[in-house]
Amino acid sequence: MITRSTLLTAFFASLLAVLASLAPAQAMDVDAPISRFVRRIFQDKTGDMWLGTNGDGVIRCKGDALEHFSIKEGFAGHAVRGIVADEEGNVWFGTNGGLTKYDGHAFTNYTEDDGLVNNDVWALTIDSKGTIWIGTLQGVSRFDGKVFTPFDIPESEPDPTRGVTSAKIIHSIMEDSKGRMWFGANGGAYVYDGKTLSNISEKDGLYSNAVNCILEDIDGRFWFATHHNGVCHWDGKTFTHITAKDGVHGTEVWDLCKDSAGNIWFPVEGFGVYRYDGESFTNFSKAQGLASLAIQCTFEDADGRIWCGGWQGLFRLDGKSFVSVTADGPWES
Repeated sequence: MITRSTLLTAFFASLLAVLASLAPAQAMDVDAPISRFVRRIFQDKTGDMWLGTNGDGVIRCKGDALEHFSIKEGFAGHAVRGIVADEEGNVWFGTNGGLTKYDGHAFTNYTEDDGLVNNDVWALTIDSKGTIWIGTLQGVSRFDGKVFTPFDIPESEPDPTRGVTSAKIIHSIMEDSKGRMWFGANGGAYVYDGKTLSNISEKDGLYSNAVNCILEDIDGRFWFATHHNGVCHWDGKTFTHITAKDGVHGTEVWDLCKDSAGNIWFPVEGFGVYRYDGESFTNFSKAQGLASLAIQCTFEDADGRIWCGGWQGLFRLDGKSFVSVTADGPWES
């Protein structure tokens, strides 16, 4: 026979079990990632850090205080693919909802209604003349602060393996030391010298046409991060492919970063982050404290510290290993 005492004992045992199960979850919340996916990192001239996320809008890190901005705060979108600043100190964001300017007080959004070629922004840069270049799902726009002007890039074959894709998507835009503009697309790299647009692709020796990022190093070589065949660099005549024989593994690379010492940093899906010091490649993975192997961006701040963002949030290099940075830090070494 089941007595009232037995029922009460069972009830309190179940209650204690539930409370015990909640305790670890609450503890995990303290150490939860600053965002599920950090895809862009930027520092403005005031020293504030901006984290562009893949679903949580943008996060401003002011010291150790965090502010979140998304659609309800007047921000254009919830996914951020580019962050840059102009000479006046305005911070610009490329989002899935258009182009956004932050003037230190408020957000101003620009969309197709203002002349932007498409609201789904994937690349963003400001050239040496102050022109803003915006790469979108449907091509490129230039913005002088008043008027958007379309810039034509030839169509290429869409790549469905990359998720969101189109014949006109632009994944990266960069200005080189000679003032030429470079565009990463599904059809390779395009170079604009102010008059003529030329294409560099697999037919020229590029190791993959699916270009995610382009960077010029201190020796004037151009590095290409590709989606299907890793990283290669070009000296203007010859392409060099970085492979397992160099100590670099994996094929999917989204980003390239040059630090103040001239080192080249890039993440490889499934293998963490690599650093090239001009002679050899060093890998940072789980053994070096990197909790996630799905890193998408690398950034050096004004103090020379290296940050990485990706799946599971934000990470900072502390000496020879990475630490995970949550809402509670640690923000300093």
